[in-house]
Amino acid sequence: MTAATTPDVTFERCDHLLRAGNTNCAGCGMSIGLQWLHEALDGRKPVLCIPACCGIVTAGAFPTSAYGVPTIATTFASSAAVASGVATVRALNREDQPTICWAGDGGTYDIGLATISAAAERNEDILYICYDNEIYGNTGGQRSSATPQGVKTSTTTAGKAEPKKDIMAILAAHRVPYAATLSVAHREDFLRKLRTALDTSGFRFLTLLSPCPTGWKSEAADSVELIRLAVACGLFPLYEVFDGRRYRINAEPDGTPLEAYLSKQRRYRSETLDLPALTRQIEQNWKYLRAMAATFPATD
Repeated sequence: MTAATTPDVTFERCDHLLRAGNTNCAGCGMSIGLQWLHEALDGRKPVLCIPACCGIVTAGAFPTSAYGVPTIATTFASSAAVASGVATVRALNREDQPTICWAGDGGTYDIGLATISAAAERNEDILYICYDNEIYGNTGGQRSSATPQGVKTSTTTAGKAEPKKDIMAILAAHRVPYAATLSVAHREDFLRKLRTALDTSGFRFLTLLSPCPTGWKSEAADSVELIRLAVACGLFPLYEVFDGRRYRINAEPDGTPLEAYLSKQRRYRSETLDLPALTRQIEQNWKYLRAMAATFPATD
């Protein structure tokens, strides 16, 4: 009797990740992120695991789908757990294709954090991408722990009192192989980080600041410019963390005033917005990042 062998598995190429006719709003940063993810995949066909969020509404009504790859709609809390199972089965079947979680900030910073932490601690072979629009955008624009201090939402009508949660620090504390921030205004940096993550094994975490004109009370045509301003004024740092220990800063603030970013969004016009305090937060964050990058640099 001879032992059974498992044949090598091949896949058709991914010709479309996000198809035309999807339900995304004009100016949605998630749409740009999905298009660039498709480009970085270079034909590889992933399985997407998407929790309750705008990203799963994008698919449209059954039986049609705006996604051109196998996509699993998960509960709010379980995308990382479902992806863990998918990645395990694909590894057993010798399927050399990525398993990707695509989730909003509500399913990442809040409701899904326990299963993300568990998958990160186990170093599951998952690429987890959070498109962070800083609200529960699909259910009425409520505050999440990703919502910045001073921002008006449907549940913080006078402005959120607490600062935004530092999700990168949380994932870095898990010592995951790779974590990085992404900007839809910095295309080459965005694509390079996606390709780095796709070529890395283990748990990888990427987060992109994703403009939402509906929730941000901004103009759709300003979305990419808003993210450029967020990076330029230092509010949204672009950096990478390797193995939770080594840091690399990808772009420094260029002196653009914080007000240039805030003034293009009506969500920041609140009673609790304290501009000097927000400026101090940015300065403290950069002091920490520069110290980490200088003390624990990532070398090529």
